[in-house]
Amino acid sequence: MIKKIYRGEYDSPVGVIKIEADEKKIISIHFSNKKDPVFKVETNEIIEKLIYQLNGYFNGELKKFSIALKLEGSEFQKKIWRALKKIPYGQTVSYKDIAIATGNVKSVRAVGNANGKNRFPIIIPCHRVIYENGKIGGFSAGIWRKKYLLNFEKKNI
Repeated sequence: MIKKIYRGEYDSPVGVIKIEADEKKIISIHFSNKKDPVFKVETNEIIEKLIYQLNGYFNGELKKFSIALKLEGSEFQKKIWRALKKIPYGQTVSYKDIAIATGNVKSVRAVGNANGKNRFPIIIPCHRVIYENGKIGGFSAGIWRKKYLLNFEKKNI
């Protein structure tokens, strides 16, 4: 049986956030610089709940998301994503810190790869992971967005 996919868009300070969900869980979110007329918007309750939480986040009020996510990936990736969810709002950790926290100090590069495959940026806060030397590092949605999110959270702690 094919499940129906719902779609929503949220205008944020870092561009349009496109949301996909099934009946019960968010499937993915990703950033865009503009609305896409081909992206058919048809929301449901779970998307509306996420939009409400995104409003709270970008108003500086919500510090942690509580929404059902459809996590699909290897067990290692899921382990990394669970560790990312524990990074406190407004703080950063290094890729090495995540590698250590998940039990393998030598998996720093793999942590970076798992970070890059995160389909739920902001909700699973991969933007809070930086290099050990303090440099920002990469972000699949663009470094400027990562810098914005980090600065935004520091101002709203």
